[in-house]
Order: sequence, then structure tokens, then C-alpha cells
Amino acid sequence: MKTKITLIWVFLFALTSLNAQEVNSGKFGKGLFNLVGQDSSWTMKVGFRFQLLGTSTWNENGPNESNFLVRRSRLKFDGFAFSPKLKYKFELGLSNRDMSGASAFTSNSPRYIMDARIMWNFHQNFELWVGQGKLPGNRERVISSGDLQLVDRSRLNSRFNIDRDIGAMLKHHFNVTDKFLINETLSVSQGEGRNVTGINLGGYQYVGRLEFLPFGNFSSKGDYRGSDLKREQKPKLSVGASYEINNDAVRTRSNRGSYMFIDGGTDFHKTNVNTVFVDGMFKYKGYSFMFEYVDRTADNPIAKNTDGTETGDAVQVGNGLNLVTGYLFPSNWEITGRFTDINMDAVSNSNSDDMYTLGLSKYLAGHKLKVQSDISYTNIHGSDNELMFRLQMDIHF
Repeated sequence: MKTKITLIWVFLFALTSLNAQEVNSGKFGKGLFNLVGQDSSWTMKVGFRFQLLGTSTWNENGPNESNFLVRRSRLKFDGFAFSPKLKYKFELGLSNRDMSGASAFTSNSPRYIMDARIMWNFHQNFELWVGQGKLPGNRERVISSGDLQLVDRSRLNSRFNIDRDIGAMLKHHFNVTDKFLINETLSVSQGEGRNVTGINLGGYQYVGRLEFLPFGNFSSKGDYRGSDLKREQKPKLSVGASYEINNDAVRTRSNRGSYMFIDGGTDFHKTNVNTVFVDGMFKYKGYSFMFEYVDRTADNPIAKNTDGTETGDAVQVGNGLNLVTGYLFPSNWEITGRFTDINMDAVSNSNSDDMYTLGLSKYLAGHKLKVQSDISYTNIHGSDNELMFRLQMDIHF
């Protein structure tokens, strides 16, 4: 019901505002419509996208399982207010998986809001971002789910990413030479994930990131888009590293995962969590290669009650490696391979695994309209292995 009310409000706002601004519809993939104030003091682009996914999984010693679902459904708004130096982004997640995770910590409400962020270019190459959005963690997580090279992100991402949170982020970039570019990012956030409405249960989360682009910027921000759809005519490379500190984290995956309750639910296990990310992206004439490495540690990973007994919860500590390579043919068909190696520490109570993925994609209008499929074999240490096939269509207005 709340979703329907929100959508009705959005479209009523748009219809009643038509007399106050210009409305332009661009070409496919550039937004449903674009609003511009009569005095040009503000803009709003409205976009919508969804993904339709079919999955079939075979367990080594079990039956075949399959399902079909709307994997993602997003309504997006972005533009500037008062000045082009003051931008905003607001995104709603409308599919079941987008809004899942309701709990007492989100006031028992679905988590509709994905992004709600203001970006202020307050001085030269400095930007201050305030609100809720993705933290500067691993590269694959920051790439939009609509711009991925395969059907979905890797197991490295699902185990170790630091996802979205609410706080502030300072971004800066400068040139070492005419081409050599360095990007710097520092963020401070609540450390408990998106849409949390209660008080801060632990400490705060700090993330710093550096990126080096020795050959200059990629075309159309291609260092954060899967596949070399722009077919870079000169080699492009971006290498980045992030370091995260989450002080007194109360969840099993830093700002994600289960809450670690102790003493019958009257308090929380708190521990400092540290994560290191190293990643890179290379593109040249249709060929692309991305690598990621992550290592996560915690001061006291095993949750214990005040009497010293273990609760059964533990921080998911360990490391992972993710390698992705692909080639885009002139026909806009692409073949992609991915290898992901996950090594979980014994205290994590979670299996390590190796995953091998082969993907085939057809880009009808770049990432805005595409059909993707992949097949994956997962060697799960200490458990049954799995074979999975996925087919997905993505459309973005």
C-alpha cells in the first residue's frame, strides 16, 4: 500500500507541475522524462528499470530447484537544486528483494529507500556527499546492478561488501600529469546499514579509498561499468584500494548480516571490524578485465555472553579473490568468464568455496536493454557442490 501511495504521489507531482517547467523526453535509456524549472534553477530526471530473472540450481545430492522473479525494480530521481553544483539522487527499491530486511531496527517497515543523497561541489575538485548511499568499498559493489557484466555480482561481494549506509562522504580528485589522475574518498557513516531508524548501537564506520588512473578517465565512467561497451581505443586502467574500520560493529558482516545479540537479547556483542579491498579495471578495444581482493578481520569475532559462553554468532572474517574477464564482439555479443575464491576463517561457521562462471550476453541498447545468461559451478568445501544456470533481461528507461 505504501508503495502504491508513493507512486501515485510521484506521478501526481509530475502532472501538476507540467505548467511550471519544461518537460523533455530523451532517447531510450535517458529517463522517462526530464523536468526543468522555468527559471532553470532546478532539474529532475525520472527513470525506471527492472530485471526479470529465471534461475535453475542442481545440488550434487539433491533435487533440481528453479524459480522466476522480478529480481530488481527501481524508480530513480536525480538532478540539481538551485545550482548545478548542488546535485541530488533519490532511488526507491520496489521489488520484494529490494525492500526486504524489515526489523525492529527499521521500525518494522520495508526498506524502500535505496539512495537519498545530496552532492555539493563546494570548492574546485572537492565534493561533499551527505545522506544514504553506497560506501566506497569493493568496485563490483559500487557498479550499479544495471551495469553488471554478468547476471549478478560475485560471491566475494555477497560475503564481504559494505553496501549502503547513511553518513557523509568527502571526494576529491587531482591530476599528477595531463593524464594521470588520482581520486580520493573518505566516508564516515553510522555503521549499521541502510534505513536504520534507531539510535546508533555501536561506534561509527570509517572508509578511505584511493584510485589511480595512469592513462586518464575511461569513456562514460567505464571504470564503474561492466564490459567495454565504448570499445576504448587506448588502454585504460584504474587501480584502487579501500580500508574500512567499523568500530564496535554489532552485525556479522560489518554493517550487514545478522545482529549479534547477547545475554538473551538484552545487549549486543561489539567488536572492531577491519576490511581491506584492492581492485582494478582494465579496458581496451572490447576487452575488459577486473580483479578484486578482500581481507576482513575482527578483534573478537566470536560473539559471547557476559558469562563467557558463545552465542553461536560470529563475524564473517576471511578473504576472497574475484577475477572477471570478457570480450565484446562487434555484434554486441559478449563472452565473460569469472573465477571467485572465498576462504572463510574457521570461527565464521561458514563454508569456503570456489565458483567458476561462464556468461553470454547480448546488448541491444548497451546496459539499458540487454539479455544475459550464465552458468556457474560452485565447489563448496565441506558440503555438496552446486551447478546453477541463470537467464535475465534488464530494461532501463
